[in-house]
Amino acid sequence: MPPKGNKAKRQRAPLSAAHKAALAEGRDQGRMVRRYLEALEANRPRRGRKVTAESMKKKLAAITQKLSGADPLTRLQLTQERMNLEKALSAGDQRVDLTQLEREFVKAARPYGSRKGISYAAWRTAGVDAEVLRKAGITRGG
Repeated sequence: MPPKGNKAKRQRAPLSAAHKAALAEGRDQGRMVRRYLEALEANRPRRGRKVTAESMKKKLAAITQKLSGADPLTRLQLTQERMNLEKALSAGDQRVDLTQLEREFVKAARPYGSRKGISYAAWRTAGVDAEVLRKAGITRGG
């Protein structure tokens, strides 16, 4: 049995500049693809009636009116509802520029997808539009 403090450490060869550049390029491509897919997910149409900023403002006004005469438990619930509405209103002001994200995605998707083995069908299932895939050079035939 060898002594405890005498473990041989494996020496790793330093990465070449080309290897480091390839790793950085892969990270950048992954980041571009992830940002686009997350933006698609966040902006996907929702079922049901649309909630407008105007309807949220009306509801806020009604809550403010009810707060003054409410019992403590109802006041707690109304306060939380008001906070939720204010948060939703401020989040509604923040728009994601899908055109810029789409441009980045088009540049990165083909090399990223071929490196990771992602098929056309998988991209479509993830919600990427066929036209965007065409721009990226990703076709059904591979």
